[in-house]
Amino acid sequence: MTVFFSASAEDTIELARRFGAGLKAGDVVLLDGDLGAGKTMFAKGVALGMGVTEEVTSPTYAYMNEYDGEACKLYHYDCYRIESAAQAEGMGLADYFYAGGVCLVEWAENIAALLPAGCIRVQIEKTGENTREIKIG
Repeated sequence: MTVFFSASAEDTIELARRFGAGLKAGDVVLLDGDLGAGKTMFAKGVALGMGVTEEVTSPTYAYMNEYDGEACKLYHYDCYRIESAAQAEGMGLADYFYAGGVCLVEWAENIAALLPAGCIRVQIEKTGENTREIKIG
């Protein structure tokens, strides 16, 4: 596991941009952290690294937003309001894990039974007003 320290939202976006540039089709990334930890900010950086030109927003009410990257699509999930893996499966969310894109999943514990093997875990912990500890691995 690699640990990074972020002093600002801009630091988090830059770290995530570099991380996102190394992702490839089929990668599933789990974004762990409390409300307000910076998961969506991290997702914005990943999108930049993948060449997404659209504004990345939290998919809280849509459950999943889809973006066109340079090499593949980015599927950004927010499973906060999903009550079970069965609900997510019924919505077809599990299908995107095998659709040839990169999946970023916030609140993955709510759909744990559907997650494929080999997911990459990113843990974001708020350590101050603007500071974060980010663990990847």
